[in-house]
Amino acid sequence: MATTRTAKTHWEGNLMEGKGTVALESSKVGTYDVNWPARAEQPNGTTSPEELIAAAHSSCYSMAFSHGLAGKGYTVETLDTRADVTFQPGEGITGIVLTVKARVPGLSEEDFQAAAQDAKANCPVSQALAGVKNITLAAELV
Repeated sequence: MATTRTAKTHWEGNLMEGKGTVALESSKVGTYDVNWPARAEQPNGTTSPEELIAAAHSSCYSMAFSHGLAGKGYTVETLDTRADVTFQPGEGITGIVLTVKARVPGLSEEDFQAAAQDAKANCPVSQALAGVKNITLAAELV
């Protein structure tokens, strides 16, 4: 069954001096301030589209990786995934670095790396971000 999730943004003013809020409408878990300086300079307590993409990517990747390993008969003890999304004003998102540390008993390093790359390729958010030319992965089995 297909699902649809919704976020809503209210914006006031121009790009550089304006500000807005983004509300996670489906879950109702919060409304967050957004503005240009949070994208191009320091966040200072304000989020950005890139931070929200990083959150989506790291959580989706973790789910895909966990699912793929379970399908191969492994039990994941822990997966800690970080997504660093780089935004270059005038160019857009220029790169994403996924870093994952996992504890999976009985899994060889070779099978771990293969499963990590498979999750990167098949995570729905990775697929949605296919236009980003440089998405890298560093995976560590601990």
